[in-house]
Amino acid sequence: MKISLGCDEAAYQLKETIKEHLQKAGHEVMDHGVGEGETALYPDIAVKTCKKVTDGTCDRGILVCGTGIGMAMTANKVPGIRAAVCHDPYSAERSILSNNGNVMCMGARVIAPQLALTLLDIWMGLEFQDGPSTEKVERIVYYENQFCGK
Repeated sequence: MKISLGCDEAAYQLKETIKEHLQKAGHEVMDHGVGEGETALYPDIAVKTCKKVTDGTCDRGILVCGTGIGMAMTANKVPGIRAAVCHDPYSAERSILSNNGNVMCMGARVIAPQLALTLLDIWMGLEFQDGPSTEKVERIVYYENQFCGK
């Protein structure tokens, strides 16, 4: 799978840990995050990272900042993105199985790197299946299209 990965300075170390983990698992990673010692406004990183998902360059996106909240809020402004903050196994699972999520957000100041990798493995191992949640995801897309002028 090809992954678009982004972070701000608060999550540089976690981003590096995630990138190494994904690459060892055989995934291709496009790194849109800051480098060591760099700073950036997280909304800019979120949009750049998400555009690679919506244009089809990448299959999914992962965003990390201090809490994951700002990244998720920004990511969900990008048409076609369904981002969720995932700080526990159930949320990581349901973001895919119930919501067909395509961007995972985590907070480096909220969870330990070991938990982040566990959640990442859960999230990466799941695919949305057509079923009881399909109508709900279709309704999300319907409203997105209404408000984004599609």
